[in-house]
Amino acid sequence: MAKASMDMLQLSCIQITIALLLFTQAKSTTKEISALHPDDAVPSCVAGERSALLAFRAGLSDPGNLLSSWKGDDCCRWKGVYCSNRTSHVVKLDLQGSDDYRQALAGNISSSLLGLQHLRYLDLSDNGFDKIQIPEFMGSLHQLRYLDLSSSQFIGRIPPQLGWIGEKLSSLSFLRLRSNMFHGQIPVELTKLVDLQYLDLAYNNLSGSVPRSIVNCTGMTQRRDNDDLRDAFSAGVYSAGNYLVDYTENLTVLTKGQERLYTGEIIYMVNLDFSCNSLMGEIPEEISALVALKSLNLSWNKFNGKIPENIGALMQVESLDLSHNDLSGEIPSSLSTLTSLSRLNLSYNNLRGKIPTGNQLQTLEDPASIYIGNPGLCGSPLSWNCSHPEQVPTTRERKGDAMSDMVSFSLATGSGYVMGLWVVFCTFLFKRRWRAAWYSLCDNLYDHVYVQVAVTWASFRGRING
Repeated sequence: MAKASMDMLQLSCIQITIALLLFTQAKSTTKEISALHPDDAVPSCVAGERSALLAFRAGLSDPGNLLSSWKGDDCCRWKGVYCSNRTSHVVKLDLQGSDDYRQALAGNISSSLLGLQHLRYLDLSDNGFDKIQIPEFMGSLHQLRYLDLSSSQFIGRIPPQLGWIGEKLSSLSFLRLRSNMFHGQIPVELTKLVDLQYLDLAYNNLSGSVPRSIVNCTGMTQRRDNDDLRDAFSAGVYSAGNYLVDYTENLTVLTKGQERLYTGEIIYMVNLDFSCNSLMGEIPEEISALVALKSLNLSWNKFNGKIPENIGALMQVESLDLSHNDLSGEIPSSLSTLTSLSRLNLSYNNLRGKIPTGNQLQTLEDPASIYIGNPGLCGSPLSWNCSHPEQVPTTRERKGDAMSDMVSFSLATGSGYVMGLWVVFCTFLFKRRWRAAWYSLCDNLYDHVYVQVAVTWASFRGRING
């Protein structure tokens, strides 16, 4: 009996110890997670930052009442405002608008945002700022790591004042400027963002070439260990000194040919998207040095020349889209070594030669559509066999042939028209009776038409005068 009592006592002690450990862990986790959720945290709003936010709101038009909660003394409880539970400073401002621009934010972006010097996350996407340029003062928000200004009707060059991004926002890792009305060249200053790992400039009107200094973006050139990521990002929260920044946001990314929603995974996204612009020239060899890339999209531009031979160095890439350009030459054999590749699109270029073979290339979905629009290609998965070569015209040659056909058609049509008139003329010249009959017919037709017009006009005038 005594032994049984002792066993029961030991079991009770073990259960109590486990319960205490679980309670301590849950309390610690709750404290961490509450750092960026104003409804759960209890930081007191910094008065100067509250004033800065109110001045910022005063310059905006808010037809959808997105900022209706911005009242009261505690700005840390306002919608879209996130504070550190350790310092009470505003570290995140998420004001993503609506697909309906009538309900989105508009107006001017006030320089009062400079009062948020601890801000690390700024999202003003999907708003309607009515064709203004990116304010120069944003370059003074030195702590920014995430900046999203996509789909907000910004205009001008990137940046409007060259140098403010690369030289001042040295910690920036995520930059999204897609679907605006930017023009001009990609500024070289962007490549000074050494920590940049996500750059999206798609759907603008950018021209010129891709800066070769893109290789300076070490955020895209260095592979990260899972252990390093776990140390830097704990439970989706980034810790730097006394500040906490939430990187568990939902992010819609155009990759693998479709928009995908990434939930709590954006810290792992290494993306370069220049699609749907007017960029030209050759794809720089330096692109192949961005070995940490998971998605590379250069489609719908005017790139020419060959695909870089060492494209196979992008061992981490999962989606590669070079379609709808003017690329020529053969497909590099190193492409078959991309073991992580799950989507490839090389359609509508001027590529020639045999398609490389490899285990990974054989597993891609709808392989025929990958190479469509390249009449010079042969080999599997296409039906054309490379063992029976035949001169297949390139796009330029086919355009030249089409032009020659048009000229020939025009000459043939003109010659036929002249010959037809000459036959009629010669017939009337030597056949007097035919000529007289033709002229008589023309005279009768003329008289008939004249009489009809005269009678109709007289009748019409009579009705008016009567």
